[in-house]
Amino acid sequence: MSGFAAVDVIAAKRDRQVLTDAQIDWTISSYTAGEVAEEQMSALLMAILLNGMTPGEIARWTAAMIASGIRLDLSGVGRPTVDKHSTGGVGDKISLPLAPLVAACGAAVPQLSGRGLGHTGGTLDKMESISGWTAGLSPAAMIRQLSDVGAVICAASADLAPADRKLYALRDVTATVESIPMIAASIMSKKIAEGTDALVLDVKVGSGAFMKSVDRARELARTMVDLGAAHDVRVSALLTDMSTPLGVAVGNAMEVAESVEVLAGGGPPDVVELTISLAREMVGLAGLDVDPAEVLASGAAMDSWRAMIAAQGGDPDFVLPRPKERHVVTAAADGVVTALDAHAVGVASWRLGAGRARKEDPIQAAAGVLCLAKPGAAVVVGQPLFELHTDTPERFDQALADLDGALHIAAPGTAVPHRVLVIDAVRG
Repeated sequence: MSGFAAVDVIAAKRDRQVLTDAQIDWTISSYTAGEVAEEQMSALLMAILLNGMTPGEIARWTAAMIASGIRLDLSGVGRPTVDKHSTGGVGDKISLPLAPLVAACGAAVPQLSGRGLGHTGGTLDKMESISGWTAGLSPAAMIRQLSDVGAVICAASADLAPADRKLYALRDVTATVESIPMIAASIMSKKIAEGTDALVLDVKVGSGAFMKSVDRARELARTMVDLGAAHDVRVSALLTDMSTPLGVAVGNAMEVAESVEVLAGGGPPDVVELTISLAREMVGLAGLDVDPAEVLASGAAMDSWRAMIAAQGGDPDFVLPRPKERHVVTAAADGVVTALDAHAVGVASWRLGAGRARKEDPIQAAAGVLCLAKPGAAVVVGQPLFELHTDTPERFDQALADLDGALHIAAPGTAVPHRVLVIDAVRG
């Protein structure tokens, strides 16, 4: 592909023109090859952020990103394949119980996951709290595990949509992360390249989510569902609440512990509800006639979890790391909890060592926040509201500052509206 200049492509989008298929193909392949300069792609990303893209442009951009690497063939797995992707939230450990649950329902779940950055946690960081467990699997090993166990949670191969890896890093440092066309293309290029037959999207809405408004979340969901249709992948999306953290635990090891509670038949009601809602959507797209709630109650999902951990070198009877230091925040007055800000809790957990500011930063497996009083709970003076965990106690002061005002307590007897966890569904 020749005959194009980056400056002409930038000018076209600057002037609100629709990029041609050939322009898009050339741009992605040339940027991936290092032939389009970072400053030129930065300018194009900003033009796209400001002027948008048509559905046709987004579909072609996504296709070009897929074509920058390999596309896995999962046809030999022997089960229908279906995956889930979350746009990220606080306390969002749903992938951990969900993958083995859907596997126990008869599907294969190729859960290619990432690490956390900022206030939202990463699935791989959580799983690496488990002794011996490894995130790195070859495509062949991943396919074998899907056939044998039905579920895998692992790191994506560097050969899948390598254009996205470069673009993702560039968007982060050029204030262009918010572009819906780029978010949709980033997510869908990786998921389509992984070879799954079907995909369920968990699009988070609220203070702890990337999308703060339902309208923006719905636009992103519709864009991604349409991208799936353009690439012959069955896709549906649930818009789910992220104004309050999911569950009680926010932090890597403690979120693993909470996930195991769910698989054992317990766990926080909101985590159980969302796990089952997403599982029902997934098994429906996979064409399976089974109720995930019954499968969860049977213990079969726990068996799948243990098999999945063992297959990746982990100890199914693992003992999770514990923090060296703890600090408890108590209620200053009697009353009812009316709100708990997910973003503030996520930032506090990050400050304590559960997250990272840069990709190369280390994390503390045992760090995080336990949210001991959720909206609707009645509390009395001196009752624990938060328990902070870290190995480095000098982090407490900043985390406490982040949590100041995060939890609102109203007068005793105040009515608190029921939390609607699944706000809407977007389907093809």
